[in-house]
Amino acid sequence: MAPADTDSTKPASPRPYHHGDLRRAILTAALDVIATDGPAALSLRDLARRAGVSHAAPAHHFKDRTGLLTSIAAEGFGLLATTLREAPDLKEAGVRYVRFAREHPAHFQVMFTPGLLRADDLELTTARALAGDALRESVSAVDPSGIDPRLAGVAAWSLAHGFATLLLGHNLDGPVGDEDPEEVFRTLAATLFR
Repeated sequence: MAPADTDSTKPASPRPYHHGDLRRAILTAALDVIATDGPAALSLRDLARRAGVSHAAPAHHFKDRTGLLTSIAAEGFGLLATTLREAPDLKEAGVRYVRFAREHPAHFQVMFTPGLLRADDLELTTARALAGDALRESVSAVDPSGIDPRLAGVAAWSLAHGFATLLLGHNLDGPVGDEDPEEVFRTLAATLFR
């Protein structure tokens, strides 16, 4: 005979909603998906399933997929600004830029794909401006020898961003080989920015 409290005709008691930090859980799951399969594979419904919440729950934090990607980009630019500000000079700012791309490939991929983002989002525009300011500060510390500082900044950013992008795409596997990519970048930067 079954105990009375296990009567299967009773409705199940509703589970209280409590996830902890759902926003962070969704961001982390999204970064994992992007790192593995790219931003095109991102689905709020799938992320909700991974987090064990209703399919509508992520919309409370991000509104939609574009909002989620914009939050990822804003977070990435904030992290990049912090890492660039820690660099003692322009060459090391470039090294830290490359390191950031290697350590945060999903952020990096989303940050520089404007078609995925809400360009007018305040959090994004603020974080992007902070990263730009950090790069400009590194450039301003260098004697450009008659070069327009704005163009020197474009050159420095192009070198770091291009190297990082090629590295993440495995286009430098042959030329870099087993060498530390950061040391390779230091050598390149020293050659071009004396």
